[in-house]
Amino acid sequence: MKHSLYYKFILGYLIFGLLGFVVIAAGSSQFMYRHLLEKKTADMYDEANLIAASYSSVYQGKRQDLDAAYPQLQAVAVFLGTEIWVVNRQGIIVVDSDQSSRSGAMIEDFDPTAAGNRYYSVGNYYGQFPYDVVSVSAPITGNYNTYGYVLVHLPVSKIHDEANGALNVVYITAAVIYLLSLIILLVFTKTVYFPLKKITVGANEYAAGNLTYQIDLKTHDEMGYLADTLNYMSGELNKMEEYQRKFIANVSHDFRSPLTSIKGYLEAIIDGTIPPEMSERYLTRVIAETDRLNKLTQGMLTLNTLDSKGFLSRSNFDINRVVKDTAASFEGTCDAKNINFDLTFSDNIQMVYADLGKIQQVLYNLIDNAIKFSHADSTIFIQTSVRYEKIFVSVKDTGIGIPKDNVKKIWERFYKTDLSRGKDKKGTGLGLSIVKEIIQAHGENIDVVSTEGVGTEFIFSLPRAANL
Repeated sequence: MKHSLYYKFILGYLIFGLLGFVVIAAGSSQFMYRHLLEKKTADMYDEANLIAASYSSVYQGKRQDLDAAYPQLQAVAVFLGTEIWVVNRQGIIVVDSDQSSRSGAMIEDFDPTAAGNRYYSVGNYYGQFPYDVVSVSAPITGNYNTYGYVLVHLPVSKIHDEANGALNVVYITAAVIYLLSLIILLVFTKTVYFPLKKITVGANEYAAGNLTYQIDLKTHDEMGYLADTLNYMSGELNKMEEYQRKFIANVSHDFRSPLTSIKGYLEAIIDGTIPPEMSERYLTRVIAETDRLNKLTQGMLTLNTLDSKGFLSRSNFDINRVVKDTAASFEGTCDAKNINFDLTFSDNIQMVYADLGKIQQVLYNLIDNAIKFSHADSTIFIQTSVRYEKIFVSVKDTGIGIPKDNVKKIWERFYKTDLSRGKDKKGTGLGLSIVKEIIQAHGENIDVVSTEGVGTEFIFSLPRAANL
């Protein structure tokens, strides 16, 4: 069973939280007790010395009245939660803040130095208490003599109670921190993990070939941006895949039709269906279909070269001369339909910096289209003009025009309008695609303006030749 990173993270968090709580509980308990013990004993010792200093001026080893000797003794004992004794050198309790029966009692084996280097001791203090107490002592001195001792006793249970109270605060704080971190984890889950999971699912769908899958993530952060990018990428890949399917279908269709015709004509000639006297006529059709296949192949090779950012052999040349020569090459075709050219140039010579061969191909395709879709006895207008550092070339006909819904589609490979498919049996549907690719390879633009039944105008730009 696969465990996701998220569940590993959750498990690690829970284990860490549990171990952390155990460590805090074990360590804090001992630390808190030691800390409070040191603090309490220090306070008790300071108070014992203060009381001893007050007693030293009046105490001569005799029993003194509590109120007369140190009126605040009982109040101090209550404030500290302790029991305070004044003991003489023999271990007899002279004063007891509790005013209990201990006054006058003898402490057996009394030894104020038994604590050693420590200023406090823990125990029942020579059997005087039925429970453990923390005891500190301070000597009462005067005239270079020690008259007795001030003893301050605090039940150990009170330190434990205070430590437990402080620990409860620590535990509550730790619990709050744990809950806050859990909330942070939940926020992390919502803002990071779940979006990341959606993106992962989407990536798996794309890897499986489902390019129509959309990642439903509407956040305005890096995750949302990544999801939008992946959605856009999948859409583009889906379009490319659809284009490839259409491309293959169109290529198959456009290759199959002439091949079928060629095969049919040749079989008919071989088996005698076509009589020998008509063989030449049908062989001419075979040659025409072969030319169509050659044109289709050359067009595809041209597009492939342009797709791969093929090298442009740029040079300076007169675009007006290229227009004249290209238009002249259609003399025979134009005579058949009685079509004339109207050439307009803003200057006698207009030099451009481009690939001569490919620009000739652009002009040839545009003029060929214009003748193809022009009415008989019409005129095709070709114009060149200068705007800033650009040369603009316009090829305009007064033919059948392009339906409004089809204007954006004419640049697609193998696209033919219904009208073109009816009239143009030799077209490949690649001409305008090649034109656009060539112009874009030069870093320039080409536009089309067309009105159905009125005509069509193609306008493209070329860079002017420098230093001319």
